[in-house]
Amino acid sequence: MIGYPPPPALSLPFRSRRAMLDLQQILKDLVLLWAVIDPIGTVPVFISATKGHTPDERKHIALVASVVAAGILLFFIVVGEFVLNAMGVPLLAFQISGGIVLFLFALTMIFGESKPEEEEREIPASRDVAIFPLATPSIASPGAMMAVVLLTQNDLFSINEQLVTTILMFVVVGAAYLLMRCAGVISRTIGNAGASIISRVMGMILASVAASQVLEGIKAYF
Repeated sequence: MIGYPPPPALSLPFRSRRAMLDLQQILKDLVLLWAVIDPIGTVPVFISATKGHTPDERKHIALVASVVAAGILLFFIVVGEFVLNAMGVPLLAFQISGGIVLFLFALTMIFGESKPEEEEREIPASRDVAIFPLATPSIASPGAMMAVVLLTQNDLFSINEQLVTTILMFVVVGAAYLLMRCAGVISRTIGNAGASIISRVMGMILASVAASQVLEGIKAYF
């Protein structure tokens, strides 16, 4: 009996389009997480926070700060939505309000003091600099906490998509760790001014992503 195999001309383009859409979404989420975590903006904060420490102590501080920050963000990925549901907060309302907060956070990155300038002032009063201000609010910032909740909503994203977002979060935090380990070289290369410029560019990207979150939430609501 002659079989009728599916024509490859119909199946392959669909698969390639699906793969392209998945890749675009991954890149979009990666850019968003990079903007809110801002690993490059953490470098000047790390340098100021670890003045007077030995190289071994700096390595330990960078490791502890990265692990604690990843743990905080993972906590919000796992239980953030459950907390909202327990409080009776609709996810669409959280998406709209979260987008607005992320937009305001982006405005502070653009027009206000940049991340390094603002967080360097908080260092002298802190004894355990690995936790504060490095782990939070430098790496696991309020904007990052809100972003990971928005990117892992159960109604919008499958388990696999949430797993990819979690992996991307670990990748960005890992990049922050590597940049802190190379903080001396980076600081001499770009300086505080360069880190400030990069932080403001990330603010522009974050503002556009936050605006799209608000518009999508309003569209779905109405």
